[in-house]
Amino acid sequence: MSYSAQNIRNVCLLGHGGNGKTSLAESMLYLTGGTERLGKPADGNTTCDYDPEETRRQISISTAVAPVEYNGCKINILDTPGYFDFVGEVIQAVQVADAAVIVCSAKAGISVGAEKAWKLCERRKLPRVLYISKTDEDNSDYNAAFESLRERFGKNIAPVVAPIWNADKKVIGIIDVLHKRAFEAGPKGERVEIDVPEDKLAVLDELYDALKESVAETSEELMEKYFSGEDFTYAEMIQGLRAGVKDLSLFPVVCGSALSGLGTRMLLDLIIELLPSPLEGQPLMGENAEGELDEFVPAPGALPAALVFKTTSDQYGKYSYVKVISGNLKPDMQMVNSRTGAVEKIGRLYVMKGKKADEVKELQCGDIGAIGKMDKVRTGDTLSDPRKPVKLEPIPFPEPCYSVAIAPRTKGQEDKVAAGLTRLNEEDLTFAWVNNAETRQLVVSGTGDMQMDVLVSRLKNRFGVDADLSEPRVPYREKIRKKVEVQGRHKKQSGGHGQFGDVKIRFEPGESEELEFCEEVFGGSVPKNYFPAVEKGLREAVQHGVLAGYPVVNLKATLYDGSYHPVDSSEMAFKTAAQLAYKAGLPDASPVLLEPIGELKVTIPDSYMGDVIGDLNKRRGRVMGMNPDGEGNQIVEAEVPMAEMSRYAIDLRSMTQGRGAFTFHFVRYEDAPPAAAEKAIAAAKAIQAEE
Repeated sequence: MSYSAQNIRNVCLLGHGGNGKTSLAESMLYLTGGTERLGKPADGNTTCDYDPEETRRQISISTAVAPVEYNGCKINILDTPGYFDFVGEVIQAVQVADAAVIVCSAKAGISVGAEKAWKLCERRKLPRVLYISKTDEDNSDYNAAFESLRERFGKNIAPVVAPIWNADKKVIGIIDVLHKRAFEAGPKGERVEIDVPEDKLAVLDELYDALKESVAETSEELMEKYFSGEDFTYAEMIQGLRAGVKDLSLFPVVCGSALSGLGTRMLLDLIIELLPSPLEGQPLMGENAEGELDEFVPAPGALPAALVFKTTSDQYGKYSYVKVISGNLKPDMQMVNSRTGAVEKIGRLYVMKGKKADEVKELQCGDIGAIGKMDKVRTGDTLSDPRKPVKLEPIPFPEPCYSVAIAPRTKGQEDKVAAGLTRLNEEDLTFAWVNNAETRQLVVSGTGDMQMDVLVSRLKNRFGVDADLSEPRVPYREKIRKKVEVQGRHKKQSGGHGQFGDVKIRFEPGESEELEFCEEVFGGSVPKNYFPAVEKGLREAVQHGVLAGYPVVNLKATLYDGSYHPVDSSEMAFKTAAQLAYKAGLPDASPVLLEPIGELKVTIPDSYMGDVIGDLNKRRGRVMGMNPDGEGNQIVEAEVPMAEMSRYAIDLRSMTQGRGAFTFHFVRYEDAPPAAAEKAIAAAKAIQAEE
């Protein structure tokens, strides 16, 4: 069935890992006939957690789409992961959603995941509903959870539900404040109406009055009516609440249990009644053909345009998930890709439900679906009509901040690892990889250790290659501190022509990082035509220092004397002589190890300042300053040796319970302290011995 844009809702489920987002999506599908049985993450049979890795770990790793058809509307539920390593998937969903449901547990109340979700919604100005889950489980406390929300997010939190609980504080029913009706869950999750308990009537009146007050504040007309003591009609209540939700002055709170189905239908009603359709959602910014930046407002009758917000590629084929921003999308349409400028022919169109792809003949404006086998299309691309090309704003993925070296368990499979990472990178743009020629390692950078662990599992399961992770090597440098003069003499006689090259070279600290080669030869003791050979020999030699084999920087080498043989001298002989001089001279020139220093910017709430600065001191960091960021956080700026940063992403997460974020960029090289230098030299020698 095809739905017009007014009857579509694109809603992402956000919140901390383990708070019940996937179970809630499952409950919505089951209660609306979208599935025949209620799946559970623990049983590995939910619609949204279909990837083998998700089933094995019992967590969501990627965003899944679950279309729910209810009361003449289509609600595209985007079920996102709660674990911070998979934040890229959350950002993709937030980019195309028109509203959010932030799921908080009745056992834990406000969590870091909910705070982060709130911030993401604030950036995109997304209307949102708060859903308190697991209200019927042991140790749940709805009141404590609600209070923690009100404390954190203020008086704009509007409860539209009142729980009914038994003596054990377990929620056994709910009161719908708007309709002044009470319900409990039937044996199959259906809602069964019950009388409002006597002891809850006063609570219901109090909550209804509070809602009326909130509604009154949404327009002058309603405010006048409220002050004159008149009652609002149901339509006025909905109109006021809808306006408050849209302008972000009201955030309704509902509760329930995905397992019993309690509260699920009420949430679905609220999504349809109070949350915006794609036509009312936040417009995306986009560039037109002239390169001017403008708001891109969805319009059903306009020329077609779609944003590719996610890519999956597995044994079922490649799917490019799209949100249709304007017009309608049909197979075989010619669309221009904003990134490449190439015209692409649209393939088959699908509506996705977890991993299940149902082919459709058209995707309406505002809808979310997928296009099959678009090999040249990547996540973040905009597809638009060639008559009106548009390039929508890029998806703001975080910078990779955690790096590991990856190597195949079986030698010779490096190409297989690289090919697998390239394919996986099509799906997940939050990691990057590079073959570091200097450290001779394949280095993968991403968001955290769980993401890396999933990558290794997928390399094995999808591409049949076992890989191991290790700490990436630090690219140290070496330099000298003293001037030395040394002779390098290469003489070889072996029948026929011999080999003869003789040079005297002065090595001293130089100004530039690159080797500075000079010559002061008098009287032709070394003919000019051999100077390039001497320089070439030294340029090769400086790639490996004498302390630990790291490249030598800030070296000035001056060829000032030598001798040659008219028959036996050759370029090769002088190149070798220069390298012999280098090996003989540098150990006497007081060589030292240089370590890379980076600029670190850590954004943290004030309360973690002491822990973070104490930790930076342990890492030999120098704090350069602190600045507030205007959102209640401090940005600590410091300079820290790269060698101390390998596990910082994980350590900062545990220090700040996931609230901290950082960026780290290389700045310069500095002399390594003796203890650090000794450790690095010993490690380098151990690696050389292994190789």
